[in-house]
Amino acid sequence: MSVVPAEVLPGGAPAVEETSRAAAAELGPRARLWPSLAAVYRAQLSRARVARIPLLFVATFQSIGIMILMRGVVDGGGEARSVVAGASVLVVAFVALNLLAQYFGQLRASGGLDHYATLPVPPAAVVLGAAGAYASFTVPGTVVTAVFGCVLFGLPLAHLWVLVAVIPLAGAALAGLGAALGLLAPRPELATLLGQLGMSAALLLGVLPAERMPEAVRFTRDLLPSTYGVEAFARTFGPHPDWAFVLGDLAVCGCVGVVSLAVATWAYRRAAVR
Repeated sequence: MSVVPAEVLPGGAPAVEETSRAAAAELGPRARLWPSLAAVYRAQLSRARVARIPLLFVATFQSIGIMILMRGVVDGGGEARSVVAGASVLVVAFVALNLLAQYFGQLRASGGLDHYATLPVPPAAVVLGAAGAYASFTVPGTVVTAVFGCVLFGLPLAHLWVLVAVIPLAGAALAGLGAALGLLAPRPELATLLGQLGMSAALLLGVLPAERMPEAVRFTRDLLPSTYGVEAFARTFGPHPDWAFVLGDLAVCGCVGVVSLAVATWAYRRAAVR
């Protein structure tokens, strides 16, 4: 009796082929987070550069117009600091929260998530890359708004460098929230509505001085992620800023950003498998 290898039998070839494929799949290199994040960030930045620049001008002019209107109501002091800080962070909210919610809502509705699901890219890289690209558009508008507000209300310009920390931390918190709203909304119209409501909340609760708000509204204001970025920026306009409180507000804003981006990543995984 002769012994015939299993791989030459008619039924043995598929088993051997499946085994080799499984071994090749197991040995395939896994995509790393940071290179994937950089690739998604560059792709999103180049894709949205032309489409989002006009909207950035709208966000900047909107914030400047609000400060001009508030100039007739607020003379100076702590209320002026709140108005300038809130209007500056409002530019971040318009782009990172409102536009990102619309983008992920449309991406989910059009089947664009299927494209990302076929790429060897971690879900966190897709969310962080898109959030970082959208938040990058807010930098010039936020700086212009802050400088204009300081000149308009007579506030010092010495500590505007704190925007280097305020913009990415507030942007991460708001971008994570916007991405989560867009991915969890069942329809793109609802994602657009939620993004608009979030930006309206950032407008009303961030720009208006907290001293003039009822206690219940102040509690709601504390739940908004951008509030801590506004508070950190507003504290730097004082003659002797308490940097411990500034760092505390920035730390809270950063922690909220980590949580919101984690929720957005979970929402992306949930939407991608459906």
